[in-house]
Parts: sequence; C-alpha cells; structure tokens
Amino acid sequence: MKKSLLKKNSILNIMNSSLITLPTPLNISIMWNFGSLLGMCLAAQITTGLLLSLHYCPNINLAFNSITHIMQNVNYGWMMRFSHMNGASMFFMCMFIHIGRGVYFNSFLFKKTWMTGVTIMLLSMATAFLGYVLPWGQMSFWGATVITNLVSAIPLIGKTVVLWLWGGFSINNATLNRFYSFHFIAPFVVMFMMIIHLFFLHETGSSNPMGLNSNLFKIPFNPYYSLKDLMGFILMLMMLMSTCALYPYLFSDPENYNKANPMITPVHIQPEWYFLFAYAILRSIPNKLGGVVALIMSILILMIMPMMPKYKFKGFKFYMFNQIMFYMFISIFIMLTWVGAKPIEPPYLIIGQIYSTMYFLFYITYPYISKISDKWIMNFK
Repeated sequence: MKKSLLKKNSILNIMNSSLITLPTPLNISIMWNFGSLLGMCLAAQITTGLLLSLHYCPNINLAFNSITHIMQNVNYGWMMRFSHMNGASMFFMCMFIHIGRGVYFNSFLFKKTWMTGVTIMLLSMATAFLGYVLPWGQMSFWGATVITNLVSAIPLIGKTVVLWLWGGFSINNATLNRFYSFHFIAPFVVMFMMIIHLFFLHETGSSNPMGLNSNLFKIPFNPYYSLKDLMGFILMLMMLMSTCALYPYLFSDPENYNKANPMITPVHIQPEWYFLFAYAILRSIPNKLGGVVALIMSILILMIMPMMPKYKFKGFKFYMFNQIMFYMFISIFIMLTWVGAKPIEPPYLIIGQIYSTMYFLFYITYPYISKISDKWIMNFK
C-alpha cells in the first residue's frame, strides 16, 4: 500500500514539476509555443493513425481500395484521413519554425536538448516517408522506388541491402507490409525521444530572447504559459479543421489518386513538400553516392552547430550581419523547396546547385560572421 502511494506521489510530483511549477523565463515570446504544438500534432497523428489502421489493408491489391473505403463508407473516415494527411504538413511546419527559432535565439548551446531534437527530426522524416507509401498511389509507389534505390549507392553492399529492404527484386507486397509495420511503431519511438528531449530541456531550462541567464526572472509555467499554449492549440486545430473542410488536397499530389502501376512512370516524381529542400540538394549532385551523402548531411549538419566556435556569440538577434544571413537562409530554404518541385532540367538544375552550396555555407560561416560583426561595431563606436 505504501509503495503504491509513494509511486503515485512520485508520478504526481513529476507532473507537478513539469507542467505546473516549472520555472519558465519571464520574457519568452510566442515563438516558444511551437514545441508544445509539436506535442499536440504528434498526439493527433497517433490518434488518427490508430483509427485509420483499423480499416487499412497492407496488401498491394487492397491498399488503394481500402483508402477509398475509409473515405466513402466509414463514418467520418474522410475527416480521419484528411486530419492525418494534413496533420503531417502542420507537424513539419511547426518543426521547421521550432528549429528556425532555435537557430536564431541560440538554443543549440543546450547540446543534449539540441541533439535529441535533430534526432526527432530525422525519425519524423523517416516516419512521414513510410506513411506516404501506404496509400499505394502512383506517387507513393514511385517515390518509394526512387528513395529506396538510393541505398544502392552504398559501396559493395548497396544492392544487397536494397533487395533485403524490398523483400524481393522490386517494390512488392513484402515492402508494403514492412513499411506499414515500421510506420505504425515509429511514432511511439518519436514520442519516447520527445520525452528524453523534454527531460534534457527541464534539466537546463528554456532559453529566452535575450540569450542571457534568466534564473532571477522566472515564473511558474501554470497558469501563465499553459493558457498561452492552450490558445496555440485552439488556433492550430482551427487551421487544421479549416484545411480539412475547405482545402483538403492543398498539400497533395494529384498523381497519387491513381492506383500504383509499375508499368507507367509519372512524368515528374517528387516527394511531399516538406522533403523538397532535401530532394533538391540530392539531385543537385551529379554523383549518386555524393547526392545521398549531401541528402543526409542536409539534416545532420544541424548537429555541428553546438560544436562551432562561439566568439561570445549571443544569438542572431544581437548581430546585424547574422540577422541578414538568417533571413537569407530562410529564402534559400524556400527556393530549394520550390526547385525540388521542378523538373530536372535547366535552369532549375543550376539554381538547385547554387542554393545547395549556399545552404551548407550558412552553417559553416555564421560564427565567423558574428566575429566580423563584433569588430565592425567596435570600429564604428
């Protein structure tokens, strides 16, 4: 009896210290809301995904028709499917803003929190890719074919690994089955990583717009920030429901509403919009192995940020040149997303190569630019 009471009390204490009395910086802005919004998006994705899995058939002959059945025959099946489909886009929008805020306000100095965050991003991208294959439309099939074929770029063992991944000599029923299994389990791995991410965050405390130690200026999380997060949840749900009701196919490719046909290749194969920046970087390298390395590095390069020399760097907010660089980086990201959706032909190929180079240069040069900013300000004074 005593043990159960102690266990109950310890759980209550953890919830109290994490959600109610957690000391939070006084001056954090709405940009800090996106972490909690990501948690809400993940919960929504797991819930809608579980409901969809009750009616989905992971079989190459039945998968496409089972999606049609969900849309047309299951009560509110259309809402479940649209919420899951557009919820993924909302999830990645929040993730990109969350990471952008971390870069701008120097959150990468909290190394453990930053590293787990980048790992969550990688796992989320893998989960989204596996989910995109499940409807078994034309773009699902050919997108899976293109992406899994990239593994063949691994020297010596690449082709063997691809055959093992497919479970045969081409994308087939075994592939769809295992993709479904991995897509079902991956969100729970992401959720586990999110708990670790929060554990490290609560260990150091949140950053703040000033980039300074805020231990003397902290307030309890509840009711101040819990109400602020609740407002964010309501706005996000309103946006999601409005998209599902008015523009449900806004982020979808029309090609995916044709059943997968291995005999007909689409004119232009492209992934979902949140992969387009990485896809543009991949195809801007003429060499296959080089393209795969660049694709992986486009995400992993975020991990070098905490290791770069700081020069007393306090965040982009305090340096004019760094602010210019940051907004240039946002424009680079948008341009890469745009180029990724275009055919592989001039002038898009050369534009992709220029912007891919600029993308990687940003991460390498930003601390040195801050040093130049410091010198320029001192000389100006």
